[in-house]
Amino acid sequence: MENMEIKSQTILVTGGAGFIGSHLVDRLIDERARVVVLDNLSSGRRENVQPKAKFYKIDIRDEQVRSIFKKEKPKAVFHLAAQPLVQEAYGNPLETLDVNIMGTANILEACRFQKGVKAIVVFSSDKAYGKAKILPYTEKTPLVGDHPYEVSKSSADLIAQSYFKTYGMPIVIARCGNTFGPRDYNFVRIIPGAFEAILKKNVLLIRSDGKMIREYVYVKDVAEGCVKLAQHIENIKGEAFNFGSKNIFSVLEVVKEIETILGVKIPYKILNIAKNEIPKQYLDWRKAKRMLAWQPKYTFEQGIKESFEWYRRVAFSK
Repeated sequence: MENMEIKSQTILVTGGAGFIGSHLVDRLIDERARVVVLDNLSSGRRENVQPKAKFYKIDIRDEQVRSIFKKEKPKAVFHLAAQPLVQEAYGNPLETLDVNIMGTANILEACRFQKGVKAIVVFSSDKAYGKAKILPYTEKTPLVGDHPYEVSKSSADLIAQSYFKTYGMPIVIARCGNTFGPRDYNFVRIIPGAFEAILKKNVLLIRSDGKMIREYVYVKDVAEGCVKLAQHIENIKGEAFNFGSKNIFSVLEVVKEIETILGVKIPYKILNIAKNEIPKQYLDWRKAKRMLAWQPKYTFEQGIKESFEWYRRVAFSK
């Protein structure tokens, strides 16, 4: 495959102060790219962004986004900015739909009017597939989200596809399983929540019945997948790629795995108050392996150990 050059290129990352976005920024800087970050810091943190990156505090729906594109002239754009919380979407659906759908459209419009953009990677989610009857999800599985967050991801994904089909823009879509790792401050999620319970000596509160099955992929593997999408853009325009792992566990199995890996006991309480949860979600990522030579490098154990050390050293150091 022909590779797009990243070294010395200007790369723009929306949501680059967030959990996944900041790891992508790190990876791009490792490749010696000139990185520009757009983030309104609603869920991201300024300290997540490397000093080497240029930072703009701005909402992706802002009309000034186009001015930044015109000034910075990016060669590649990674769009990760979003309202990322399922529970927040239930309480505030209009904001979630606006950010995730119209925010995506605004970024794609900025790309459409900016000459010289060679690659656009739109970060979607396995949630875009909704409740599929056949597992694992393949890239051909219909996008049928049926609740606010899932619908926002299905819609943004479809909008990205429409910009490729209508305008021939160099767009590719990443759909990822449950991502974990350092800098995830959403302690409602099971892995950060388990770490918090260990380090604060609290009882872990589990919102679901503990039986929900998910696929867990380490954040650095996800960042690597995004980079490969941009590098191979000439051969994969208009395509979508799943990125996952072999780490398919129920919520309670995740707790047990963490206990074993870290040699601790995590007291927990099952609340069983979660609504509209998708019972099972996991991905077929053979396409990424075949076409991008991508596969996860981190085992679940490696990811948990590295993540826990970060939470111990940084998130709960005070």
